[in-house]
Amino acid sequence: MRGARVAVTGVGVVAPCGIGTDAFWDGLGTPVEPADRREVTGFDPEDWFDNPKEARRTDRFAQFALAAAQMALEQAGDLGADPDRSGVIIGTGVGGLNTLENGVQIYYTKGARRVSPFLVPMMMSNGAAASVSMRHGWRGPCETITTACAAGTHSIAHAAMLVASGRCEAVLGGSAEAALTPTAIQGFINMTATSSTGRSCPFDAERDGFVIAEGAAVLLLEEWDRAEARGATILAEVLGSASTADAHHITAPDPGGSGAVSCMELALADAGVPTSAVGQINAHGTSTPLNDAAEAEAIAKVFGAPGPPVTSIKGVTGHSLGAAGALEAVASVLSIQRGLIPPTMGTQTIDPDIPGIDVVTGTYRAWEPAAVLSNSFGFGGHNGCLVFGPPSA
Repeated sequence: MRGARVAVTGVGVVAPCGIGTDAFWDGLGTPVEPADRREVTGFDPEDWFDNPKEARRTDRFAQFALAAAQMALEQAGDLGADPDRSGVIIGTGVGGLNTLENGVQIYYTKGARRVSPFLVPMMMSNGAAASVSMRHGWRGPCETITTACAAGTHSIAHAAMLVASGRCEAVLGGSAEAALTPTAIQGFINMTATSSTGRSCPFDAERDGFVIAEGAAVLLLEEWDRAEARGATILAEVLGSASTADAHHITAPDPGGSGAVSCMELALADAGVPTSAVGQINAHGTSTPLNDAAEAEAIAKVFGAPGPPVTSIKGVTGHSLGAAGALEAVASVLSIQRGLIPPTMGTQTIDPDIPGIDVVTGTYRAWEPAAVLSNSFGFGGHNGCLVFGPPSA
């Protein structure tokens, strides 16, 4: 990545398999029962707000983002950054969809005058980023990237570039999603994108779609020398990133994975990391037949087969749409910290029709932490890749 080095000094996560990094990490290695959705349980929004009224006036996706950002800041410690040079980049796929659906229902059942004046600020996609910036008084860039299931990866990449360029001393980058509404779920079902069995099993011969989910994750990124000077614990380094488009189809990936290939190659070039130095790929791995086949083919084209170990956490987390890339970024950082690669839970028999990539299954695999490539591919043909590395002097 051109410019200053970018350190990760804090992470926060709200996921169906756990709230907080320890619970999240433990959850990644725990089998889950089939289900038609993966909801975040045990999340009390009032734990993250000064009063119940404030919590009620914030959509669930923004509540998640506020909680994840708070965790990241608490882990980073006394930041002392200039508020005018501190930014917030929080992506999402659809924003406050639950608020919107409720508002539409109220309009047609109770009348126009009963529609809440808070509907718009609660439903707007930039509500999470705005809420985080207001909560902490950060007056630098405050933006929202909406690139479907690549939104989290693109948001962290943009946050890292703001730090590397010198525009910001620190940036909270991540994404949030809470779109488990009846209409949204039915839309995905009718699209035949979701699993009819309730099993998320990326790269498995029996995969038949994803399990829709919700969640949020946020990383605190800051300039490396500054983090060192204040004595921060550096968890990982953002080495590079890339963004490309398939320009092929609104929902299907390019069958040959050409957009994914170019995105991975550009990210590694940006990071200055050869393919031989990549120690793990955190795959997009949705468990849909088309996505997994295209991604496996793209990985084999870039790295050869079997290439580095490949994992997908969606076997546990499900597919949290716009939040997915940020959850996977946190998993990548934790994998570096703990010297373990989380398994692709739920996957039992690798599809013999895809290239022979090395999918990690069963349980955590020990590894010598090295560069991690984290992939995200969204509807609309949006491709995003991040490269993380272990902290080093």
